[in-house]
Amino acid sequence: MKVLILYSTTDGQTRNIASYIASILQVTDVCDVIDLRHAQHLDLQRYQKVVVGASIRYGHFNPLLEKFIKQNLEILNQMPSAFYAVNLTARKPEKRTVQTNPYVRKFLIKTPWKPALSTVFAGALRYPRYRWMDRLMIQFIMRLTGGETDTSKDVEYTDWDDVTRFAEDIAKMPYEK
Repeated sequence: MKVLILYSTTDGQTRNIASYIASILQVTDVCDVIDLRHAQHLDLQRYQKVVVGASIRYGHFNPLLEKFIKQNLEILNQMPSAFYAVNLTARKPEKRTVQTNPYVRKFLIKTPWKPALSTVFAGALRYPRYRWMDRLMIQFIMRLTGGETDTSKDVEYTDWDDVTRFAEDIAKMPYEK
């Protein structure tokens, strides 16, 4: 069977998670991992499942996510699908679920797409890679929220065991809705 894994990433962690999910699913399925920027003309009919991952920066998903959902809503709601969000808010254990993460909860309430599985993963802080203004803004946000403020560090918060469990849940999803 064929699984499509789409992602929208800002600094690469959502892409890393998409690739990791694909590595688990490829034991039984063929997976295409594609950046959402290159997915506007994809034929979803070629796939039996779809997984969409998106990062949040400054409280917002990339507008391409909403555009893709609008363009493909009917088929997305007809096929087995899963969604994961990646954000730094989820570095806190009490913000790591769909119900407790404000960005994911708001998105899932608002979107007409109804994925069978949804989750949230903590992302990564990549201070050395950020442009000057982003580094300053993110450091300010981290200071306000009790996060890492040392701009010489890369800090990965992603719980890869959680990602593994999500991928295993995707593998168990039936191929027909």
